Amino acid sequence: MADRKALAHLLRRATFGPTAEEVDAAERAGLSATLDALISPAGDDAGAARTPVPKLPPVVNEKTDRAAQIRTVGYWWLDRMVQAEDQLHEKLTFFWHGHWATSADKVKYGPLMLGHQQTLARTALGDFGTMVRAMVRDPALIIWLDGQRNTVKAPNENLARELMELFTLGVGHYTEQDVREGARALTGWVVDPKSGTASLNPKRHDAKPKTILGTTADFDADGFAALLLGQPACPEFIARRLWLRYCGDNPIPEAVLAEAKRQSTTAAMLRVLLLADGHAELVKQPVEWLVGALRQLGLRPGDMPEQQRKQLQGGLNQLGQVPLRPPSVGGWPAGAAWLTTSATQARLKMAQLLAGKAPQPVLDRIGAAPKGQRADALARLLVVDAFTDRTRAALDAVAGDPRRLLALGLASPEYAIA
Repeated sequence: MADRKALAHLLRRATFGPTAEEVDAAERAGLSATLDALISPAGDDAGAARTPVPKLPPVVNEKTDRAAQIRTVGYWWLDRMVQAEDQLHEKLTFFWHGHWATSADKVKYGPLMLGHQQTLARTALGDFGTMVRAMVRDPALIIWLDGQRNTVKAPNENLARELMELFTLGVGHYTEQDVREGARALTGWVVDPKSGTASLNPKRHDAKPKTILGTTADFDADGFAALLLGQPACPEFIARRLWLRYCGDNPIPEAVLAEAKRQSTTAAMLRVLLLADGHAELVKQPVEWLVGALRQLGLRPGDMPEQQRKQLQGGLNQLGQVPLRPPSVGGWPAGAAWLTTSATQARLKMAQLLAGKAPQPVLDRIGAAPKGQRADALARLLVVDAFTDRTRAALDAVAGDPRRLLALGLASPEYAIA
């Protein structure tokens, strides 16, 4: 039977950040049953039901109203991450956002970014092939990677290149000729931003035979996707990406990789990886850090006035990770990149903001413990295995002030690790 530490580790990796009560429930259920419930939850997600897909404000002024639409989607998604009970699904959806990194900075249309998020959510747990076929015709991704400029007369290679390099195969598994021929397979797609749809214009599509990865056929977008999905490098690439983001930067054990590659869905692959030995220390991404803290403190962005929601978004911007705005097609960095001096200062500022908003019952849970045990009560609240002696000394020094204690706990090195 797994101990509390192992269960807390699983929940920190599989979700945005577990509450103490969720770890208690996992102790009663056991490791395997807990993971089963995370991957295949029973019943509807009541938390998601509290965050219905937003109706975006109409566009009257192109510049200001489009920016308002993007803000609305961003606020909604942050609230959804906090409220969702199907936390594994919600976190995996955000993983895919970093994988198919598409930014509103270029797309600019709120409905397209919302549709992009919904496609990721719909396909997050299932067969990767379904996701790839959906993404090659995703309007936001097409705009982001210049797919609407890709025509039979003037092929644009951006989408074909990233489809192979960053999304399905990885470097070294294709040639420049494959990129050129793949671009021809993806020609002809056009986006109607007003309707939020993408469609194939036959007059702009190259219907002639192409030779890609050694196979010659009249490839179109679906045929190209199927060819990529059939490459042995594809499941290995996805397994390694999931391992890096969920398990750390230790090399994935060969037996674990082999087992993961045999799985037919992303959910099944992730289950293999989460149960495997060999996990490394993993630094929380800023969104993961913030969403976990909000969940553990019982704070809901959707209940906050707009000024406070802006503060949360501003904090994420200072931390370097804002949903809907990945810095490049390569997505966000991992690991020690989040542990810079400026990031540490931004986390402390955000921690102070969150501690200032913490409801009284949360503070009472800490303050009810004797002074010398309040650091332990804080560790339980934040699902931290243990604070180091150095951190504990700093916490003990402010134990008489639960809000300061909470702020330091949220900003501690131990809380930055999943």
